[in-house]
Amino acid sequence: MNQILSIITGGGSKRHLTGSLGMAVHGCAALVALAVIYTTTFVYVDLYVMMVVFLSAMLALLFINIGPGPLGREDRPGLIDWCLVLASIAVGVYFLVENQRIAERITLLFPLETPDLIAASVLLALTIEATRRTVGFGLTSVVLVFVVYNLWGHGLPGALGFREVSYNHFLDIMMFTSDGLFGVPLRVAATYAFLFVMFGTFLSKAGGAEFFYNLSSSLAGHRTGGPAKIAVISSGLYGTMSGSPTSDVVTTGSVTIPIMQRLGYSKPLSGSVEVAASTGGSLLPPVMGSAAFIMAEYTGIEYRDIAIAGIVPALLYYLCVYAQVHLRSQKLGLRGLSKDETPPLKDTLKTGGLFIVPLVALSGALLMGYSPTFVAAIATAVVLVVATVQPSTRMGPRAIWDALAVTTLRMVSVVAACAAAGLVIGGISMTGLGGKFADLVYLMAGNSAFLALVISAVLAIILGMGMPTPSAFILAAVLVGPTLLSMDFSALQTNMFILYFAVLSAMTPPVAVAAFAASAIADASPLKIAIGAVKLAITAFIVPFAFVYGEGLLMVGGWQAITVSCVTAVLGVLLLSIAVEGFWRQPLSRLPRLGFGLAGLLFITPSWWAVVAAMMVGILAILATPHLRPHLHRKPA
Repeated sequence: MNQILSIITGGGSKRHLTGSLGMAVHGCAALVALAVIYTTTFVYVDLYVMMVVFLSAMLALLFINIGPGPLGREDRPGLIDWCLVLASIAVGVYFLVENQRIAERITLLFPLETPDLIAASVLLALTIEATRRTVGFGLTSVVLVFVVYNLWGHGLPGALGFREVSYNHFLDIMMFTSDGLFGVPLRVAATYAFLFVMFGTFLSKAGGAEFFYNLSSSLAGHRTGGPAKIAVISSGLYGTMSGSPTSDVVTTGSVTIPIMQRLGYSKPLSGSVEVAASTGGSLLPPVMGSAAFIMAEYTGIEYRDIAIAGIVPALLYYLCVYAQVHLRSQKLGLRGLSKDETPPLKDTLKTGGLFIVPLVALSGALLMGYSPTFVAAIATAVVLVVATVQPSTRMGPRAIWDALAVTTLRMVSVVAACAAAGLVIGGISMTGLGGKFADLVYLMAGNSAFLALVISAVLAIILGMGMPTPSAFILAAVLVGPTLLSMDFSALQTNMFILYFAVLSAMTPPVAVAAFAASAIADASPLKIAIGAVKLAITAFIVPFAFVYGEGLLMVGGWQAITVSCVTAVLGVLLLSIAVEGFWRQPLSRLPRLGFGLAGLLFITPSWWAVVAAMMVGILAILATPHLRPHLHRKPA
């Protein structure tokens, strides 16, 4: 019984396929990537048809590569897995063959035929099982709750009740329209999210990840706290390509965490630095991760505008982490790397400097207003050109084929999560739960916009504890977004606010997935790592409130207002970092520490009176600190 419960409540285990089966799966994955490139950049394909075929192929690959749980075989799929693979392919073929009839029928007016009901039911079950295997019981339980609520929630009393929805009605909306399974999240996963992951994969395979690490080492390795600063810079640069905090931790943390520990960093601290740095990568333009792509599709805001708006908050995030790493290293007396351990900057740029070109091309194409799909395709092509120019990083046909396959396999779990999120969103729309939840937030917050923001932030973090960032963002946006929009916050402010807390959930205790990934490398408690990471990135929990009340930090408004907002925010972040660490040249006593913390918060607050008050409090805190106090009188000779 315990083993059965373990399979049901736990996630699946990734298989390590070898031999002819491994080669066949690898080849199929590469073909899927080629099909995505072809259908998104070269020809027009009906979007519904494309998503049906894409989801069918990804589910088949998922059931081959990910087992049902701890009892599943790790070397090859079992009988049940092959049955699920065949079912995935059969469903995809059915929807593809019947596409013309499905497209011409009127939803809810023309009844579904029996084969339609069977195919849709099978696809629903496959999606739920795929979600369980890839994400675990968190998101799966949410999906199941919404399915049950959609089918039987009409019996609930009061506001939670709604008009009865039959099973046929449920499947018609969920599987045969773009409002359910094939909604915004899956549409994003099948198009430009896939292509941006491909860009990051090609850049990494060509040697870009190694170059960014060497560049970080050249710039900061020899300074105080050098290894930790390398982690901050390299993880941020790599994280904006991978778009996944957990993936970033595993990739860069395997190098940076052992180096930090070798030079005296404690196990929890080394893990915390890596988790804080990696999590911020999903907020750092120009890529920012899948959740930002979903935000662009869901809100209609151009991705270029989202990337521009994210520049200052992301830089403030890394300024906070970097400043605290510097102060902590000074406080603990931690040295940097020796000159022999850091590559010369000139040599680093000479051997890999061309890898900056793809990022410049990507950023430039975004600023010129090209679509994210085109931008990702162009940036990937530039990576291939750069890799060809440099003999040491040249990618041959085999390396390109491998990068295509790796891209598809990396997207498997993302696709499952996005499909599940589509089911939940469809259920929310079908039952009107979004409006009812908005009424609940109104009831809890009253007329307080600040309290509504706090509720929204908490909800985004809680959702993110049980599911990937894209799913957490879209669910929070659907549930609380309308409430914040009704309080005169703009769509950009509202959704950037929700995006930030959805991303931060990856490192927020108690279920901090990025911290659990780091704990295996650092050999430390995931809870201690998560608490340390939140402390290092404390500004990220404050800045969203600032840009909601003042758009200057989102690069909206006149240049004077933007400049003032940025300058005061930088001062606020630095003072907050000092207060959190309790150190500035020497340890600080409690009163100055509180003063610096209050001054930091006031500087970040978008208000002139707050800036004036911050200056006064900051001056008083300096005067209350003996080793910082200015010498007002010269000593007699």
